[in-house]
Parts: sequence; structure tokens; C-alpha cells
Amino acid sequence: MRDTGPVANGGTGILTASTLGEATPESARRTWPQWLLLGLAMIAVAVVAVAWNAAGARLLLGALGLFLAARGVALLRSARSGDLAADLTARARTLGGGAAVVGVAALAGALASAVLAARVLLVAVPVTLVAGAVVLLVRGGSARRGGQALLVWSVLVAGLLVVTGVVQGWGRATDVAMVVTALAVAVLGVPLLIGAAQLRAVAAQPARAPAPAACAGCACGAGGCGALD
Repeated sequence: MRDTGPVANGGTGILTASTLGEATPESARRTWPQWLLLGLAMIAVAVVAVAWNAAGARLLLGALGLFLAARGVALLRSARSGDLAADLTARARTLGGGAAVVGVAALAGALASAVLAARVLLVAVPVTLVAGAVVLLVRGGSARRGGQALLVWSVLVAGLLVVTGVVQGWGRATDVAMVVTALAVAVLGVPLLIGAAQLRAVAAQPARAPAPAACAGCACGAGGCGALD
């Protein structure tokens, strides 16, 4: 069976970035360039979106939709490959289907019009932040503290959008939502760059020498292979 570690696997790699220590040199060589390119692309999209305000919302929504659609397809392919454990297969199938549907819908919204894309971001930004906070809070442990911080940030962002919409108009509020989205995309790209650097270090490690074909492990418990001489 081929290597299906959570980091190396194309379908679940980014979803399990915390398991970098499980990557083998072989899987790290395949994965780190992908993480590097994705991290750089996310930061580039965020910068261009802020600089190109007229089409910033469409660019962000389209890029997020493309990523979700591609990730969803990758997860579904991993689920159908039969190389994952039963619990991971079910999770990959559920997440993959949902990501693909949301991604296609986001792409359609970005292609439809700039106004629609801006309105989608205006609603999606606070909803996504709150949903992420709830997920972290449910996990408990150290993730709970991150969830509490994200929940506070979500309330502040939602309040800022509402106040901006009421005082300065909802057109201005959509601009703020676009900037917040761009900032979030850029921030999420940083861990990918860090992960790529860590994976590159793993990839540089020499591969472990395979055990002799004739060794079945029985001699090791009796003093090592030298005991057979």
C-alpha cells in the first residue's frame, strides 16, 4: 500500500497540518512545494484584491471557490481510493462533498457580478468567523482558547460591518468585508509557508535504510543478529 499519511495525502493534507511530525521524507518532498505555492498564492490574491478594489470581492470569492472546489474533489478522490481508514473515508466524503458544492456556488457568484460577490462576502465573513469559533470551542483543550479569541474577533467584525453599513452605507460595509476577507486569506497563507519550510527540512533528511530481507525480528530479542553467528 502506498504512503497515505495525513500530511502527504493530497486529500487531507491541509486539513491535518498539525500532524507535520508524521510526514516521511518521501511524502514531504511531494508536499512542501504544493504548500509553498498555495501559501504564496493566497498572500498574492489578498494583496491584489486590496489594491484592485473594483474587482477585489470577485477575485477573493472566486479564488476561495476554486480552492474549495479543488479541495473537495481531492477529498472525494481520496475517499474513493480505498487507501484511507474507515473513519477518515467517511470524513473525507462528507467534507469533500460540502466543499465542492460551496466552492462551485462561490465561483458562480464571483462570475455573476461584482455586486453579488461583495454581498456574499458581507454575509459570509461574520458567519464563517462565528462558525470557526464554534468548531474550536467544541473541540475543547487548547483549541477552546483559540475559539474564544476568534469568537471575540467575530463579534467585533460583525459589529464593525453593521455600524459601517448603518452610518456610511452598505456599499462601504462591503468594502470593509472585502478587506477583512483579504486579511484573513493572507493570515491563513502564513502557516502554509511555515509548514512548507518544516516539510522541506523533513524532505532533506536521509531516508531510513531498509531492514535486511532475511531479518524477521526474532533474533533481535535474543541479543541481535550477532547472536546468530
